[in-house]
Amino acid sequence: MEPALSLDSVSLTFSGDTGSCPVLKGVTLDAFPGEIVCVMGPSGCGKTTLLRVVAGLERADQGTIRVAEDHATGERHAAMVFQDPALFPWLSVRDNIVYGLRLRSGKVPEEELKKRALALLSLVRLESFAESHPYELSGGMRQRAAVARALAVQPRVLLMDEPFSALDVFTRRELEDEILRIRDAAGREGSRITILLITHNPEEAVYLADRILILSDRPASVHREIRVDLPHPRNPADPDFLALREQVTGLVKR
Repeated sequence: MEPALSLDSVSLTFSGDTGSCPVLKGVTLDAFPGEIVCVMGPSGCGKTTLLRVVAGLERADQGTIRVAEDHATGERHAAMVFQDPALFPWLSVRDNIVYGLRLRSGKVPEEELKKRALALLSLVRLESFAESHPYELSGGMRQRAAVARALAVQPRVLLMDEPFSALDVFTRRELEDEILRIRDAAGREGSRITILLITHNPEEAVYLADRILILSDRPASVHREIRVDLPHPRNPADPDFLALREQVTGLVKR
């Protein structure tokens, strides 16, 4: 199986008035269709920078990055969900999704875009809030809307930068379950979405991931890879889950 996302020896150094600062050094990873790969590491080690490089928001100095793409246009089939949902406050929830659809759909009639937006809102269980504005939603609902907007461009790779870190533990677990459900639902219509997720939370990583990558401190490289073979649904009180969570915690704090 071909990876949906592949990085080979990716390095990046930031330069400024005070000198140069190596951030990434020789990062190599593959992520396959339907896989959830969680990236962890010390605070400030370069996790978000790595995600921005994959998204094309930063340019690596060295190495190669291959993301599933449209063979006709060369456009990357990737979308990003940030820690802040960053919804347009003056638009309804539905129109926020329509905006994302316009980026991919060209000259599709407006009514068709609205119909597609409602289908995406149904996928994240927000169809009854289509006419609401972001300020009328809870934090968890806004993050669901942000996920729906990212899915509007039909990505094969979904990049997530600590999207649940500001939420309470109950809402976070609910959205983690949503991500698993969406990943599996998308697979019934074609290749399953690949998810690369940055998190500081070892329990979240063990709950979601097929693999966990532990980055070294700056300049970041892949220090350790852990395969999570626990079956879904995963129980955080299960002894095997707890043991793996403690192992991941120890590696991040090393």
